[in-house]
Amino acid sequence: MQLKKLASLLVVLAGVLAASLPASAADKENTLIITLKDGDVTVALRPDLAPKHVAQIKKLVREGAYDNVAFHRVIDGFMAQTGDVKFGNMKKGFNPEAVGTGGSDLPDLPAEFSQTEQFTRGVVGMARSQDPNSANSQFFIMFAPAPNLDGQYTIVGKVESGMDLVDKIKKGDEADNGTVKDPDRMIKVRIAADNK
Repeated sequence: MQLKKLASLLVVLAGVLAASLPASAADKENTLIITLKDGDVTVALRPDLAPKHVAQIKKLVREGAYDNVAFHRVIDGFMAQTGDVKFGNMKKGFNPEAVGTGGSDLPDLPAEFSQTEQFTRGVVGMARSQDPNSANSQFFIMFAPAPNLDGQYTIVGKVESGMDLVDKIKKGDEADNGTVKDPDRMIKVRIAADNK
């Protein structure tokens, strides 16, 4: 009888702990899969940190807006930026002069800056202009820690697998703020729960 009570208690505790942890691959609704030229990158989204940003990313993913979008700004040792759905689609409407200045037809988002999480290798953050409330669709994946971004940009997730593939994304010209000529792209982006 005591063993059954102990087992029940452990099951309850495991459930409580799981509910309090950040999103992980086990949470398919908050798992983003980005197909690159070399394979899939899996990102655990963090609706606990940035619910509005994560909801907007998922909406754009489900509309297919991120498919074929370029990594237009990639700085070795810093980050790879993508997500300009207006000017960055390499199959329709790619504009090398304007890419990086666009967003989506959805509204810009109010800042959801975290005071508890840091920009470390593999962290995914939202790009924005000087206005803290201007993030829309563009995001970046960190190659290395950048403490200067902490509390200044919204963190939306972290790469769980495939960081070696992120490292292979074509780098840009450092003299031109990381602008990439003939950039790599996100071939397909999906939410794991959608199983497509």
